Amino acid sequence: MTSRLEPGDQAPAFSLTDDTGKTVSLSDFAGRKVIVYFYPAAMTPGCTKQACDFSDSIETLRRDGYEVLGISKDAPAKLAKFRERDQLTITLLSDTDLAVHRAYGAFGEKKLYGKTVEGVLRSTFVVAEDGTVSHAFYNVKATGHVAKLRRDLGIAD
Repeated sequence: MTSRLEPGDQAPAFSLTDDTGKTVSLSDFAGRKVIVYFYPAAMTPGCTKQACDFSDSIETLRRDGYEVLGISKDAPAKLAKFRERDQLTITLLSDTDLAVHRAYGAFGEKKLYGKTVEGVLRSTFVVAEDGTVSHAFYNVKATGHVAKLRRDLGIAD
């Protein structure tokens, strides 16, 4: 099992391709707060709900100084379809080899319909301005997660 990040840990650096083919690095956001979330698969019901919730909240998140990066194992072309289909306004990144998922502890054993399987652990991390993890949430629920995260961060509507 991949080790989990804790508040105070240095956020693992990464450079990934977005849905337009551009390379986006965590270091691009140095000195800013970033919400990095991992989701199992684009265009599935739970992942769509979560991505739409983040998109619907992006203006208030940005007002409070946060940027949002959604990471999945999907290829950039699928992420582009996801963005277009659901009019998403957050940055979608592709991690097809799961290296960044593993670095954040967002891939490993989980229970699925009573069976133990290996897969993506729906997880969210808040990276502070200094590059450390201020919050680490594992095995989050897709529905209601953004509202809970906003409450935990003290972000009003």
